[in-house]
Amino acid sequence: MKGGYDLIVAKWVLTVIRTGLSEEINMEIEMKIRGLMMDPAANTPIIILKDVNGEAMLPIWVGAFEANAIAVEIEKLATQRPMTHDLVKNIIWELGASVRRIIITDLIDNTFFAVIEMTRDGQVFTVDSRPSDAIALALRVDCPIYVNDEVIKNSSASITEDSAIDDDDWPEDIVDDASDYKM
Repeated sequence: MKGGYDLIVAKWVLTVIRTGLSEEINMEIEMKIRGLMMDPAANTPIIILKDVNGEAMLPIWVGAFEANAIAVEIEKLATQRPMTHDLVKNIIWELGASVRRIIITDLIDNTFFAVIEMTRDGQVFTVDSRPSDAIALALRVDCPIYVNDEVIKNSSASITEDSAIDDDDWPEDIVDDASDYKM
């Protein structure tokens, strides 16, 4: 019986070591939406995420439709029919699951990757997503947004609030002008 016990202890130690290493490798930073604005050079919407406990900011370029979905939810505008992200929220809820958080996991060839972390019946599972869709859903279900710290380190566009444009150039409200994102 002692051999079986030793095997269980060895597996537990291995699990602790692996978990500890993975937590060091995949440190995540909680962020909030700092702004939604247009990139004047590319005429493309940008979501600005800001570290809730620090100064780091991460701009993510998104499509016009995704920016519209985010702006509609930020501004709490009523729509005549549910939008796609409202539908996804309703499906998740009807299936008995809930969204715990979203995580922007990677940046490969200037493309951001994300997952939506959900729970159902006590089990945690993730679904691959574009960051813009994950953020639009996070706003609708009021869950936190996390970014892998390696994404921030590897993004050539990441900035800190201290090095950002003067505060006069930043919008005080979350959305510059939601009218730019008409449906």
